[in-house]
Amino acid sequence: MSDLPDRFLRMTRRFKAPIERVYQAWLDPNVTRKWLFTSPASDSNETRIHAHVGGKWTVTDLREGVSYTAEGEYLELDPPHRIVFTFGMMQFSPDFDTITVELSQEDNETVMVFTQSGVGIAEELANLPAKPEETSEYGWNLMFIALAEALET
Repeated sequence: MSDLPDRFLRMTRRFKAPIERVYQAWLDPNVTRKWLFTSPASDSNETRIHAHVGGKWTVTDLREGVSYTAEGEYLELDPPHRIVFTFGMMQFSPDFDTITVELSQEDNETVMVFTQSGVGIAEELANLPAKPEETSEYGWNLMFIALAEALET
């Protein structure tokens, strides 16, 4: 266990989609495989989601012959306003962060407040990667761009 102070990453995004649709985009494997832990460089993607408190989720993405797996467990599901789950990638760290997704409807847009907290983000912030593309914020931003595209289809 790390003795680093608890730190977090918080990002706010707006989507031109109903709140229910954005909420489901986090839980429906047919939608998540289009944006969550995948990229245009993906050769294949396997997404498994058991969307209930205590349920597990796993995304395995194959890129240039390397398999990347993200996994976790749902801690809280409050449709369509809040999702809390753990997130880890065992090939990089044995630690799990906590992700909180809070959604609210404002006119014809859904506002999403995304928070990642835990040991992994604390270690990343303490080490301050030299390249912006190596940060969690950069990676999540790419995924949220893909989420917006997935919501349009």
